[in-house]
Amino acid sequence: MRVVVQRTGPAQVTVGEEVIGKISHGLVCLVGFTDGDGEEDVSYVADKIVNLRIFSDDAGKMNRSLLEVGGEILSISQFTVYGDCRKGRRPSFTKAARPEKAEVLYDTFNDKLRAYGVTVETGRFGADMKVSLVNDGPVTFIVENKT
Repeated sequence: MRVVVQRTGPAQVTVGEEVIGKISHGLVCLVGFTDGDGEEDVSYVADKIVNLRIFSDDAGKMNRSLLEVGGEILSISQFTVYGDCRKGRRPSFTKAARPEKAEVLYDTFNDKLRAYGVTVETGRFGADMKVSLVNDGPVTFIVENKT
């Protein structure tokens, strides 16, 4: 499991002309899965993300978590985070999980985040989406499962 995490101000996702998810501040998470991923990986990454100390404290240091600042999450499924660009000019997506498996894991991931009391807005799995955000900092991390 791999998640690109961006600290953000306002963010939203649209499908066509419809805004289907919107947050005021927190994290945009671009979420991808590979074949070996399971519920243990999802739990580990969800816990890591909500507890990462990547928000500024009163001294301007990254010392506060999403939970501490009352932030929200805009979670976007994105198989391209497993794109392999090492060979040729066209990325290979052979390491990305099949859609039927990835969708179940994606829904589980969002449920785990919500279990922490976090507001989670989502895109639409498999849809052509447009994501807009104000990257705060900019601050961007890649969070992966333990393996």
